[in-house]
Amino acid sequence: MTSLADVKVVDTATLFAGPTAAMMLGDFGADVIKIEHPRRGDPSRGHGAAVDGVGLWWKTLSRNKRTAAVDLSAPEGQRILRRLVADSDVLVENFRPGTLERWNLAPEELRELNPRLIVARMTGFGQFGPMAGQPGFGTLAEAMSGFAASTGEPEGPPVLPPLAMADGIAGLAMAYAIMVALRARESTGRGQVIDMAIIEPILGILGPQMTAYRALGLIPRRTGNRSSSNAPRNTYRTRDGRWVAISTSAQPIAERVMRLVGRPEFTEEPWFATGHGRVQHVEELDEAVGSWIAARDADEVIAAFTEAQAAIAPIYDVSDIAKDPQYEALGTFVELPDEELGSVTMQNVLFRLSDTPGEVRWPGPPLGRHTDEILTALDYPRDEIDLLRERGIIA
Repeated sequence: MTSLADVKVVDTATLFAGPTAAMMLGDFGADVIKIEHPRRGDPSRGHGAAVDGVGLWWKTLSRNKRTAAVDLSAPEGQRILRRLVADSDVLVENFRPGTLERWNLAPEELRELNPRLIVARMTGFGQFGPMAGQPGFGTLAEAMSGFAASTGEPEGPPVLPPLAMADGIAGLAMAYAIMVALRARESTGRGQVIDMAIIEPILGILGPQMTAYRALGLIPRRTGNRSSSNAPRNTYRTRDGRWVAISTSAQPIAERVMRLVGRPEFTEEPWFATGHGRVQHVEELDEAVGSWIAARDADEVIAAFTEAQAAIAPIYDVSDIAKDPQYEALGTFVELPDEELGSVTMQNVLFRLSDTPGEVRWPGPPLGRHTDEILTALDYPRDEIDLLRERGIIA
């Protein structure tokens, strides 16, 4: 049994944020129909590494989805979408504000067809406001949220993440929003419209920066790998050239670390009692920890921290992740058969439910793989499907 087996989702979004939300619903059994342009496909097919022209990011992002290639800018394609959403629970879209309305697919019109429909709208800047009509991507959210301004070395430039971080955060938030809307529908019997701007969810994980600014005028500054909330917290190089990271967010952990590195006298200082106080003495603490770690090999350091029940982790690249026993024990990765690549490995579902677990059932399929299957289920006759294909409306 899967949690969302009775939920039908139409995913018309492109790239990362909206499709990530739909992917997470599919992981727990939702029937997700991915709509792509019949000639261009989703741009995510061309992002990142590829094997023989087959994009690997796509394989993960569109797993557990059936894909139909439909031109939604054409009236015939719009009719297909209306027929799809008439019997669906969720529509995920990320067109610029006004696009669905121009195509006669406005949420209010779709919800007249299906009052239970939830329309999940993902845009860079939201459906209204002075920037609503501008192109919006995760990079811009990472810039406007304060993330880039507070990331990097103190004297260096702002740093953007080397991944679609804001999109991923927004995708997780949208999946949550959809679940809240589905739960509300159980009481009201009605769907609703979700308006999510990619610039907003990332703000939520950056901590109470606006709260602190309004109350104290504080503006986060770049601190490199250090934390503005507690110390010691940094990356440290071991004698054999490897790197480890430690955190002392909890007071008992901080005390254990200082005893371990031979500086128990720090724990008796009044300033040591709070993370904020320790940050004021970060140079002393970092020197104590860093010099102790630098005199030992990584395996010895990790073993000593583990025995002392202090928080430490080696800094991994993906080759280390591939052989880590903790990830193996959790079943974090799964290998699946794939009709284009033979097999493909990807991350498993993000969490484990004891009674209704999720499952990666298949990787992202080729463009238009399920078009005929989906249109046939909508009672399109064979000759009409062939005509739509001849005219380039579907693929």
